[in-house]
Amino acid sequence: MYKYLFKRTLLMVPTLLGAALLVFALMRLAPGDICVATLMGDGMPVSEEAMQTCRANHGLDVSLPEQFGNFVWNIVRLDFGQSMWTGRSIGYEVGLRFELTLQLALMTIPVAVLIAIPLGVIAAVKQRTWIDYCVRSFAIAGEAIPSFWLGIMIIIGLLIATQSLLGEPWMPPLDYRPIWEDPLYNLSQLLLPALATGYRSSAILTRMTRSAMLEVLREDYVRTARAKGMREFVIRKRHALKNAMLPIITLIGMEFAFLIGGLVVTEQVFNLNGLGQLLVDAVEVHDYTMTEALVMLIVLAFVLINFVVDIAYGWLDPRIRYS
Repeated sequence: MYKYLFKRTLLMVPTLLGAALLVFALMRLAPGDICVATLMGDGMPVSEEAMQTCRANHGLDVSLPEQFGNFVWNIVRLDFGQSMWTGRSIGYEVGLRFELTLQLALMTIPVAVLIAIPLGVIAAVKQRTWIDYCVRSFAIAGEAIPSFWLGIMIIIGLLIATQSLLGEPWMPPLDYRPIWEDPLYNLSQLLLPALATGYRSSAILTRMTRSAMLEVLREDYVRTARAKGMREFVIRKRHALKNAMLPIITLIGMEFAFLIGGLVVTEQVFNLNGLGQLLVDAVEVHDYTMTEALVMLIVLAFVLINFVVDIAYGWLDPRIRYS
């Protein structure tokens, strides 16, 4: 077990290094840089001396291999420095928004799971019935409808409903407050985006749950359990669902990592200043340090969540051994 964990940890290194090299190269290949965005943003001519001074202040006057080496060394030290655009610490800038994004992800995943698992199991058990067709239509609609459009419809419906019931429209609050400071205010702001994004995630999980359950229900050990006279509920819960959970857990982990990366358009619809919006702003102004830090944070989230999912396989399926 420990040998597997050690090897699995070592495999993270080339993944992170490859991601660092890719984001570094893409940011340098993009036309312009932070000095062009800051000094020439108003359209006024800028002297070459001022441009060189700006690049020197941001460490862009050295060779690309040296810049990449400094970038990797900062990652190893977990010190991403300061934002080229705001001049504030990247840790401070990310910390302001990571709390909101993490809470939204933690609220979205339970919503998706509570919807998807029961519907997927019911659709598999009632295969080719009207129930199955309704669940599949629900899942296909969730994948086809953009979450930001659903969010807009939820806001419009909320405005109409509160206008007719209360006499004046009600909108979710705009300023973020942590849940431990004002739980009611916090939930009133994040519940609607969690429902909108949770529906999209539940659509994917529902289809995966249905497919996995259909495959497991055809296995020999399920037929043997039925032949022994075991109750159908026990068969579905103890034998079928538990063995079908491996691909479902994998997909849940991927969805959680995706949410950590931020939902840019959904955040804009609900006026949430999360990591996704911060990443878009950093790319627009060519803030190399901020963009690289955010991309590496998202990559690290994917790598760590996949690592946890791989470890969970041994607990979900006793046939898996890490030896």
